[in-house]
Amino acid sequence: MKIKSQRDFWSGLMFVVVGLGFAWGATNYSFGQSARPGPGYFPFGLGLLLAVLGALVLFKALTIETADGEPIGKAAWRPLLIIVGSVALFGALLPHLGMFITLPVLVVTSALAGDEFHWGEALANAAILTVGSWAVFIYGLNLTIPLLPWFMG
Repeated sequence: MKIKSQRDFWSGLMFVVVGLGFAWGATNYSFGQSARPGPGYFPFGLGLLLAVLGALVLFKALTIETADGEPIGKAAWRPLLIIVGSVALFGALLPHLGMFITLPVLVVTSALAGDEFHWGEALANAAILTVGSWAVFIYGLNLTIPLLPWFMG
């Protein structure tokens, strides 16, 4: 069988492998029941969903012809390092600076990875994601995530 889109083939294969890996890893946790799901229920379902989507992308890569075969370009190391670095920075700063400072830092530093950076868009995204994260994780789920820096209580 001929690969008709290299990009779709390799991304679909990656989705299948990662999805099946997460689903397999979730089998180590209790599933619970549908009315009261356990810690393995959600990651197992998401892993399977990711694997199915990857399989659809793989199917497309093997069946639908593209003009040039969509070859894979070279790796974009700068954006990759910026994203990984901003996530690591978020993990390091969250316990000390709290969610209200650390989440906007994550969003703004991650936005620097793109080709087009606009302060207004980055700050608007940071504000919306911070309020949304507070609503979901603090108000909705009652998680104990620090909101403010350690010196502010």
